Amino acid sequence: MALLPRLRPSLQGFIGDNRAVAAMEFAIVLPFMLALYLGSIEAGNGFAVQFKASLAASRVADLTSQYTSIDNSTMSGILGAASLVVAPYTTSDMIVTVTQVTTDSKGQGKIIWSDLLNGTPQTVGNAVTLPKALQIANTSLIWSEVTYPYKPWLGFVFTKTINVYQTSYFYPRLSTSVSRVNS
Repeated sequence: MALLPRLRPSLQGFIGDNRAVAAMEFAIVLPFMLALYLGSIEAGNGFAVQFKASLAASRVADLTSQYTSIDNSTMSGILGAASLVVAPYTTSDMIVTVTQVTTDSKGQGKIIWSDLLNGTPQTVGNAVTLPKALQIANTSLIWSEVTYPYKPWLGFVFTKTINVYQTSYFYPRLSTSVSRVNS
């Protein structure tokens, strides 16, 4: 019992001391703020990759639609343009496909030719379901697809690879269709 009256002033001083409150609050909030900061960096990079993949799909379809006939060398340059658009992000795993689709009298699409970068082209002769607005009878379209496997740089918040898939459709500009010459 005699010990309690002697400890009372020390305990009151300890309870009333608020010098370390800010340090404790900082220690509690720091992990949440760090996760939020790193997550926003990773999300920002993911959105940038999505934008660049969309832009690459659009550019590939646009470039292809400007020809009446395309040979192997020209197609290689068109597909390579997607890599330039996606820069500074790596393009080693990016898949770029450009396909010509022709519709019948009912607006049903069929693949006429297909080329690719880092993947498998569409099978010639296969039927394709086009978006409703593009199911126009007896027409040709250039269909471009870009698949980009986004791997987060830090892997702190987003830990798995996210496959970004973008498509774009263009009508041929200089003719009713674009022929593909294998030379």
